[in-house]
Amino acid sequence: MSRTPDFLAQGHDERDPSPWLALYLDQSTPLPDEVKAAWLTDSSSGSRQYLLPFLRPVARLTIILIQVVKVFVPRNWSHSKLLHRLLAWGLKRFVSPEANWLILRHFHLGSQVLSFIGRNSPAPVGTSPLEPADIDALKDETFLKHDLNLFNFVIRLNQALRDQGLVLGKAPNVDFSMIKDPGLRLSDMPHGKLNFLDLQSAIELFTPLYQLMLTDNDFWRAANSLQLDETIGIYAATVLGAPEHLILVNNKHPLVPLSTLRAGHRLVIHGLSTEMLHSLLLRMQAAHKASSEATPAREEALA
Repeated sequence: MSRTPDFLAQGHDERDPSPWLALYLDQSTPLPDEVKAAWLTDSSSGSRQYLLPFLRPVARLTIILIQVVKVFVPRNWSHSKLLHRLLAWGLKRFVSPEANWLILRHFHLGSQVLSFIGRNSPAPVGTSPLEPADIDALKDETFLKHDLNLFNFVIRLNQALRDQGLVLGKAPNVDFSMIKDPGLRLSDMPHGKLNFLDLQSAIELFTPLYQLMLTDNDFWRAANSLQLDETIGIYAATVLGAPEHLILVNNKHPLVPLSTLRAGHRLVIHGLSTEMLHSLLLRMQAAHKASSEATPAREEALA
């Protein structure tokens, strides 16, 4: 059973209102209640409040030092498989259940969003879905494959459009069939005594390790894949004919690469943007289904 967040268990005190309760009840950000509760539970944890401010500068200094060290390391030196085993080990033993659940969800949701765009393009393209069932499944170089998938998808999609002389536009009949809840359960995540580390602290800790054990090209590409949030958001909004939804995507301009020092913070924004885009697609899927079911009923009533 998942635990009830403190900000929900304590209720509302008008003399000392909880900012977390306000954010949870607010409906301006399109997130399912269970996702928002997990996100805010993780964000309001003691780990994020007291540990993250110390971890972040140390992690960023480490990134700078590793960059200096890698000047003297062979250009293609990397240990991706070992990196992913270490990441899976750390996630299982030290990271909070909420953070692990959100991380696993991210791969499923990101795969569904790419499939949605690829299938609704006037020049349809296939995708390479990543759907890890548990943390151990991440050992199969899932983090690296996720970054590669994003860039490969953008390249394949736009090559197909250019080759056929087409442009991405509003789909006449939007296919939502691939959009679904991934079926992952928070209660299945590790709940050990040491599973206390929040999502942002974990990302800040793992980012230097990611840099150390991948090539410079792989690390740079991973950091700058975050700016494709804008690109993917534009694609989805174009397919839907709903540009107003882009207001919730904000990870900087895709044509202006940023320093890798802020990669940890931007990874969190990346995860949240994916959750919100997927939630919007779920809502539009439900509205589309309701409209489709209502049309025959209206026609029958008028007959």
